Amino acid sequence: MRPLRLGINIDHVATLRNARGGAHPDPLRAAKIALTAGADGITAHLREDRRHIVDNDIFRLAAMLVARGNPLNFEMAATDEMRRIALKIRPHAACIVPERREERTTEGGLDVAGQRGSLAPFVRALTKAGIRVSLFIAPDVRQLDAAKAVGAPVVELHTGAYAEAPRGARARELNRIVRAARHAEKIGLECHAGHGLDFANVCAIAAIPNIVELNIGHFLVGEAVFAGLESSIRRMRVLMTKARNRTRVATGRKRKTR
Repeated sequence: MRPLRLGINIDHVATLRNARGGAHPDPLRAAKIALTAGADGITAHLREDRRHIVDNDIFRLAAMLVARGNPLNFEMAATDEMRRIALKIRPHAACIVPERREERTTEGGLDVAGQRGSLAPFVRALTKAGIRVSLFIAPDVRQLDAAKAVGAPVVELHTGAYAEAPRGARARELNRIVRAARHAEKIGLECHAGHGLDFANVCAIAAIPNIVELNIGHFLVGEAVFAGLESSIRRMRVLMTKARNRTRVATGRKRKTR
């Protein structure tokens, strides 16, 4: 079983900074704290309207992470502007997400199946530049197959429906994610997951053995107000590790009984 990585999204440190202007709090400082606390990489979304992360943040982050040898996961819409920026900074990875100006946060997965013609050359251009492309999609077999068809090596499953589901519906949403993660592995896609994850709901996702990375941001930045960023990330890391270890033990037991 592959280890489970943790990517920390620092967008909302920038949201807090932008609420008043100036330079504090600095997303770069948050990224350094996250790495110290056990994060494996940093995620940042440069939106068209620059509502949180801005261009200078991305260029500073990219330079700092390259110097440290840590990966930057650059979340971006599939636009010409964002492609130019990605090709300039050459992040380790680029996660293509749907984006609408009127949404407060990313509300759903990318419709890869309906946009194959435009996404395939977009993915090729980034891949040719040495950028590892992932597509942020709903846990849906049709979208997974389309992601494979356009040449993306990685998918990130949108866990928002699971995180926001009432108690009676959560098991159904979790099963969708489990099935999607299995299918992703079956067709040769690396599977990540994220959106809406917190201390209470992360364990069930972390226990899915086919998922190899979680990206978590808004909850941890909010929790940092009460407990500090480093402490919050360390607690998340512990919960993920415990859940993964339980899966590892359970898998080992099943193999022994065969």
